[in-house]
Amino acid sequence: MKQLFFFFALFLTFFQIHSQENLPTDYLSKEFHKGRREAFRNLMPANSVALIFSYPERVFSKDINYNYHQNPDLYYLSGYKEPDAVLFIFKETQGPEKYNEVLFVRERNASKETWTGRRLGTEGAKSKLGFTAVYNGKDFKDFAIDLKKFNKIIYDKIPTDIGNDKSGFDLYGLLESFKTKAGISKENEASSTDLFTNITNTLREIKTPEEMDLLRKSIKLSCIAHNEVMKAIGPNMSENEADGIHAYVHRHYGAEGEGYPPIVGAGANGCILHYGENNATKIDNQLLLMDVGSEYHGYSADVTRTIPANGKFTEEQKAIYQLVYEAQEEVFKIAKPGTPFQDLNQKSREVIAAGLIKLGIITDPKDARIYYPHSCSHYLGLDVHDKGNYAGILKENMVLTVEPGIYIPANSKCDKKWWNIGVRIEDDIAITKDSYENLSAESPRKWQDIEKLSAQKSTFNEMKFPKI
Repeated sequence: MKQLFFFFALFLTFFQIHSQENLPTDYLSKEFHKGRREAFRNLMPANSVALIFSYPERVFSKDINYNYHQNPDLYYLSGYKEPDAVLFIFKETQGPEKYNEVLFVRERNASKETWTGRRLGTEGAKSKLGFTAVYNGKDFKDFAIDLKKFNKIIYDKIPTDIGNDKSGFDLYGLLESFKTKAGISKENEASSTDLFTNITNTLREIKTPEEMDLLRKSIKLSCIAHNEVMKAIGPNMSENEADGIHAYVHRHYGAEGEGYPPIVGAGANGCILHYGENNATKIDNQLLLMDVGSEYHGYSADVTRTIPANGKFTEEQKAIYQLVYEAQEEVFKIAKPGTPFQDLNQKSREVIAAGLIKLGIITDPKDARIYYPHSCSHYLGLDVHDKGNYAGILKENMVLTVEPGIYIPANSKCDKKWWNIGVRIEDDIAITKDSYENLSAESPRKWQDIEKLSAQKSTFNEMKFPKI
């Protein structure tokens, strides 16, 4: 038995050392995450404690899970990427050990790591993430802390649809132990979650230089992907193939995937705001609306371009496209510090309403909502619809989208020459000291520039696959 244990320990050490080669070097640093914990602590009231739990794992099929995606708040504050974890942040130093934060993580397990991948464990969390007080999740239940002594326990809304492996120290077990330790009830839960939301909104709406580096990278490679599809597109291309070009380009540049399910819709499909099937076998001579953004080291781009499959806009397509473009341009003019966030939406709605009336599509400005049913902007970051104070004003180093759109499905109450035209133009901007910077300017927005780029050839045009 001792020999078997020694073998597993030796294998685990070898596995951890030799499987860590050739990893990206531009992840957020442990100093970044420590700084975010300090910023969080500074916003906490006296005699309070915050708990941030990992997200649950989700089933893809039978006994196969989706690739795990960490709770962005936990990642932001710790850098920890694994499930079944909880982070404590204390306002004041605690106990004779003088700690002000504690992280509970999944225990290392040589057998399981052979099947499902390496784990940091307690020592890894100390060395790689910079924590001093780290324990295995199984230690949480008996951890000597009286949560009831704090004036305020700060935590996010507790999920209810999570699995229970009966171990007592998976996420389900951690949450049950927390409820017991804290003596929480529905009566005190709301104010605690509101405070958590207020703190994280305040922190995450302003991006640090390290975050800006990752957002710029994510947005840049998303623009490259959009441009490649513009060059490669043709009437015989499928939605799925266009989607695949985006995915390939993202991964070629090191992105882990997409920040949200890609929307790649041709014609009538482009009039469905969150269309996700992407399974039309031919785009034909229609517009293709592509709302696709990469996720690079946790940070999501969100770029939308609408392009003609045959490389040329029809007059009707051009008219709708130009109206959306003009709405976006007018919003850019007021995108600067001090502008109320909601003014962006109001400005885009005014421009689109006036344009639709001019085109004869509507007669009452209120009816613009029929063809423009969503808002113009949202924050961008670790979540594609990132945290922030949407009732506030724009501030320097915020990153947000500007995405007006018009969608006219078949059987709309207008001339049928407009039917099945769906256009959205979405760019990602950073608010600067006096104005804004368009981070996605590398992908063309003007219809003339799109037609010009579509006339070029893509590397993907030269790819030859066997017939099946």
